Amino acid sequence: MSSWSGKTRGGLTGHKIFVFTIQYLGLSFAYFILRFVVVYFFLFTPSSFRLTFRYFHRILKSGFFKSVCKVYKNYFVFGQVLIDKIALLADFKTKFSFDFEGEEHLRQMVENKTGGLLISAHTGNFEMAGHLLNRLHAKINIVMFEAEHQHIKKYLSTVFKENNVHIISISNDFSHIFEIEKAFENKEIVCIHGDRFVEGSKTTKVKFLGREARFPCGPFYLAMKFNIPVSFVFAMKEKKYRYHFYASPAQQYYCPQLNLKKKDLIITSIISCYISELEKMLHRYPEQWFNYYDFWEEGIR
Repeated sequence: MSSWSGKTRGGLTGHKIFVFTIQYLGLSFAYFILRFVVVYFFLFTPSSFRLTFRYFHRILKSGFFKSVCKVYKNYFVFGQVLIDKIALLADFKTKFSFDFEGEEHLRQMVENKTGGLLISAHTGNFEMAGHLLNRLHAKINIVMFEAEHQHIKKYLSTVFKENNVHIISISNDFSHIFEIEKAFENKEIVCIHGDRFVEGSKTTKVKFLGREARFPCGPFYLAMKFNIPVSFVFAMKEKKYRYHFYASPAQQYYCPQLNLKKKDLIITSIISCYISELEKMLHRYPEQWFNYYDFWEEGIR
């Protein structure tokens, strides 16, 4: 069984270069530089290339040469997403535009003062969506792995402007659970990804895009434990400066009286609903799947 290492590729020097480029030369020039960076990763990261190629060729059934082209496009869109995130969160002058679909479901969470859990995936640019959720005028908490490169986080924190987004780091001592519980008690919004896990986490095996894969139980257990509305949300890049935000109708899954076996069945049911929404996004935006490790249980050989 393959799991994510808990770290995302990327160096401090690269972040500094793109921050400087966006700030002084503009977003379009940053995209131009990105093309050379993408060529490097396309040619000299064989493991990532192989796994991404398998995703297009074996999972999505694209032809050989079309799959090769899609790998390059996937890398380029991923680079654009990272650049866009820096540009928007740092409040650099940008010309992004946004479409919102299902925003009323999230506004209902705020107006009813229930708080809510938003579950997304490593597709599109959810960090940007978290920033945009400020328009709901509610406190937004984004749950992230603590194992990300701390020196990059520290540098970017000097660039990013103050906003209403709070980061909750997932730590080995489980202190993040108390932060999440406090956020729900305060009727705040909590955002978390539901498609990655690290070794030792509780997982369940389900069908995803026609192949068996493991998904973490933790985010979906939160949905059941805290009796709060849950929406599956995605922010997908559509054009050069345009994003489309999607939110599914909110549901609640509280079941305090059930035994462990029945609770596990309900968690699996929540995951199935999540996967259904995630598959819709990937069929619509196939190049925006950004999990660069052996995701599927059977290895997609």
